[in-house]
Amino acid sequence: MSCAVAPGSPVFSPSRLGLLTPLDQLHHHHHGASFLPSSPLRPFAPLRARIVHHDPSPCAAQPPPAAKPADPSSVAAAPAKAPVKRRRPAPLLVPAAVTVAPAVLEAAAASGVDEVAEQGDGFAAFCRRGKGRKRVEMEDRHVAAVALGGDRAQALFAVFDGHGGKRAAEFAADNMPRIVAEELERSARGGGGAGRAAVEGAVRRAYLRTDDEFSSSSNSKNREQAGGGACCVTALLRDGGRQLVVSGAGDCRAVLSRAGRAEALTDDHRASRQDERDRIEALKGGLVLNCRGTWRVQGSLAVTRGIGDAHLKPWVVAEPETTTVDVGADCELLILASDGLWDKVGNQEAVDAASSFTSDLPAACRRLVDMAVSRGSSDDISVLVVQLQRRPLR
Repeated sequence: MSCAVAPGSPVFSPSRLGLLTPLDQLHHHHHGASFLPSSPLRPFAPLRARIVHHDPSPCAAQPPPAAKPADPSSVAAAPAKAPVKRRRPAPLLVPAAVTVAPAVLEAAAASGVDEVAEQGDGFAAFCRRGKGRKRVEMEDRHVAAVALGGDRAQALFAVFDGHGGKRAAEFAADNMPRIVAEELERSARGGGGAGRAAVEGAVRRAYLRTDDEFSSSSNSKNREQAGGGACCVTALLRDGGRQLVVSGAGDCRAVLSRAGRAEALTDDHRASRQDERDRIEALKGGLVLNCRGTWRVQGSLAVTRGIGDAHLKPWVVAEPETTTVDVGADCELLILASDGLWDKVGNQEAVDAASSFTSDLPAACRRLVDMAVSRGSSDDISVLVVQLQRRPLR
């Protein structure tokens, strides 16, 4: 059982430490009269000054020392002082306690879904559940939607990395292909055409719509479901594979192999990015804290964008960053993966490893996952590799 001491306690209040005087001096100056009131704690008064106060939170700033009470006799004679500018108080960080029912743990253990593999014409995907002690279930999802919206000239590939549960990643995987197709059709009907700006705008609206629909669905079913979120990376192949539209929100990443050289098509949205910290702290109530070496939004989440995370709105947003690439003869492979891979394997390392298995894409995906696991990754890892020169959409 933990104990808490109320602020201002006469025993532990730091404001009284400066008034403590050894008892022998008090008896000397007051001729045997006790300066302190009679109390059962009086014998321990000299020990009060030895109390050490520790910072209870790794993310909280050190509070300023409490001021000593003024002597009433000197108030009238003291000159007026300029108002003191107060420091911003340290935030109160209350970690969310998530209790997993025993039945859920037993069901997750009995399901045995530790690996998921998929293979198609010109692509392959492989996902492996992390072995961390807090991993209850696989939270990653992936999508390979060929003939998106009934159009055989376009396809959508995506990886979703869930946090705080699988709900957001599962919802995005089930609904984002449909929403992207609808937004592309709406843009074409509205006169936006199929230009680069129109397509990028349609993908952006699809991200925001997916986020809104997930939040609405979670709130209508169970209020606790709104707490989860998912990082996303999507690759929309259009015009028979000649145009590649890559978008990302979070720390999933897309890497292109261009003539054997790695080219990152997305930037990780993490709280360590200065521009993301500036964006969050410019909003009302926005705060980014360094907790044991990791920057976190409100001291909680290390990523700054993604689907879901309703409890961190408006600081964590679903707004994606998008890059459009014309697929030329030098564009060989596209690798989409969650941070479980990228935290352990560099971009060029991944391209080199995958390029050695161009005739066996499933083996390329497994090789990348094995590399991350061998280097100590305990996170869920999802890898999706697309062979761009096979042009499976034609």
